[in-house]
Amino acid sequence: MAEATGWLLDVYAEEDGITLWLLTDDDKRLCLRMDFDITFYAAGDFGLLRQAWIYLKEKDVRLERTIRRDLFLGERDVMAVTTSNPAGLQKLFGELQRQFPSLDYYDADIPITLRFIAQTNTHLLGRCHVRFDEKWIQSIEPLSSPWEIDPTPIPLRILTLAPDCNPAIRKPKQLHVKYGQREYSLSLDLPRLFMIGLKADLQRLDPDLILTDYGDTWLFPQLSTWSEETGIELNPNRDEHRQVLTRKADSYFAYGQVTYRGVQSYLFGRWHIDRRNAMSFGEYGLEGAMEQARVTGIGVQEMARKSPGAGITAMQMLTALGNGIMVPVQKQQVEGTKTLSELIRADHGGLIYQPLIGLHGDVAQIDFSSMYPAIMVKHNISPETVGFDKLNPAGLENAPEGLIPKTLRPLLEKRLMLKNILSDLNPRDCRVEILKARAAALKWLLVVCFGYLGYKNARFGKIESHEAVTAMSRELMLQAKEVAEDMGFTVLHMYVDCLFVQQEGFRKPSDFTPLMNAIEEKTGIPIALEGVFKWVAFLASKRDARVPVPNQYFGVFQDGMLKYRGIELRRRDTTTWVRKIQLAVLEVLARANTPHEFANRIPEVMALVERAKRELRTGRVSLEELIVRQKLSRTLDGYKSPSPAARAALQLQTKGRQLAPGQSMEFLFACNASGVHAWELEEALDPGRLDTKRYFRLLDRAIRTVLDPCRPLLVPERLL
Repeated sequence: MAEATGWLLDVYAEEDGITLWLLTDDDKRLCLRMDFDITFYAAGDFGLLRQAWIYLKEKDVRLERTIRRDLFLGERDVMAVTTSNPAGLQKLFGELQRQFPSLDYYDADIPITLRFIAQTNTHLLGRCHVRFDEKWIQSIEPLSSPWEIDPTPIPLRILTLAPDCNPAIRKPKQLHVKYGQREYSLSLDLPRLFMIGLKADLQRLDPDLILTDYGDTWLFPQLSTWSEETGIELNPNRDEHRQVLTRKADSYFAYGQVTYRGVQSYLFGRWHIDRRNAMSFGEYGLEGAMEQARVTGIGVQEMARKSPGAGITAMQMLTALGNGIMVPVQKQQVEGTKTLSELIRADHGGLIYQPLIGLHGDVAQIDFSSMYPAIMVKHNISPETVGFDKLNPAGLENAPEGLIPKTLRPLLEKRLMLKNILSDLNPRDCRVEILKARAAALKWLLVVCFGYLGYKNARFGKIESHEAVTAMSRELMLQAKEVAEDMGFTVLHMYVDCLFVQQEGFRKPSDFTPLMNAIEEKTGIPIALEGVFKWVAFLASKRDARVPVPNQYFGVFQDGMLKYRGIELRRRDTTTWVRKIQLAVLEVLARANTPHEFANRIPEVMALVERAKRELRTGRVSLEELIVRQKLSRTLDGYKSPSPAARAALQLQTKGRQLAPGQSMEFLFACNASGVHAWELEEALDPGRLDTKRYFRLLDRAIRTVLDPCRPLLVPERLL
């Protein structure tokens, strides 16, 4: 019997068990097999269950009557269906569900990786020790935990492939290849030679990860086409018995916007990540995607493409499996009935204390660390614990620890530890970027966990628990405000989980330490000092200067670092040119140490703006910097009055392009009939047809955003 120790890279289902890929300590890639039974459950009317039993007796399954726990309904008498064919589970379940749609089904659509982790306690990307006989695993022992702060680095082989241009705009001529320190290009002019060269590279380098640009939407479909045309078979999988798994493009509504996800290409035995088609990869990169895969149990190439909500759902499933709780295929709980007055009292959301409009000096921003997850953990808020004590509905601490707190506790603790490590490191330390990426990946999981409490399709969601969290957060924010005011501070603004405070003579971070200690002692939730602003500006509504906008502000910390929220710099549809000028203006203003020094900086700001406009008028600004990016919010025939993005999409549609809601359109404002010019059109826009007046208006709006809070301090001739 052979043995091996290493990192678990991949797990997927087969008809007779599962396949595992192990990266061993001696740099080998082992493909191992393992027997693996899967069980799902059905519950409901006894007569229907008996009919389902008779129906399934003709299938290759084992049946058993048993008792299992439903999170909300408690113990249930269920029929357990066990199969030794993991790959055939969905077909088996689909047939059963079509025959008996009235039954309640559990554990039928849990990803194979989560089932494997629940049974073996061996996590993806974790270290393990295996004993195997002729590639069949006899035993597997975990050697690490996903909650380790400093996991052993995995020596991955990474091959990067990127075309020399966006294939949607023009036909690429070369494919840039990078492996380690070596970079070179493969010509695309002769497909046969290209296929031979790329196939040789894959065999020679044997990468663990193929990192691409436009790999999902262009490269892999193109490889398939050229393979048929040239007769050269190129299988990018490490598992030669598998073909590339392709999932169709789709549009879906998530986090308040329509999102488009292009065609996806998944590999077996190695990973493929398309940087242009991965939802959050641009924010935290490979290290962040691996961190999310480590704690959620979803494979790296899949987690890179999924939303954080899918990750938190997977974590809840793992917790349920580990605690003997069945996972329903469909959500079964609905919102309890409320009177109108009860609904008004319950459905308030987070607390927002409107800011005092204008410029303020020496302001501290104090944040509750992961406030909502911390509330859920500390106060044991979970769908099944809300209302546990009928005499005291708020007394959630009396209930056994809920599913959600159990899921979030290690995640919350790990992120706080990473943040503490980061705060102690020198910013130039080589570990900082990796730790930031990992902390950001965990942050996004924590951000969405609150929303999923009230999400209509969440397996373990219940709106009452969502409302309990916001009610608790409002109370804690009011407690923090009272503490601050009792200690002589002025509270300028409060927004959900942070507050801005000011007191005459308080400038150094240490001046605010007693306040932070008092708030943390009062609320029991960890807090952190985001920083002390030299000055911060809270903005007014553009429609009514008397009305503040709570989520729009900008300022500069004492170390010179800028912070801005809600202004043009943060908007995705702001052109690079406007963004650069607004940032340059803020950097000029950041040299002012007090609000009253702003007036001295205005002439420099106005000169900068005039210089930028002159450069645009004389054609010295590249068209790439003027591209506007906006998403299509619906199908093109759904627009009554087409937006600029829709007008650009109509131009592409006349050229044969098929477009879907959620796709991002790139265009220039132009002096033509439609007012826009789609960037992906083959014919380039004549620079003389550029609508410079429209761009001037965009720039003026961005500059007014920055200067409006300063107007009370300025003399009239210095106003924009």
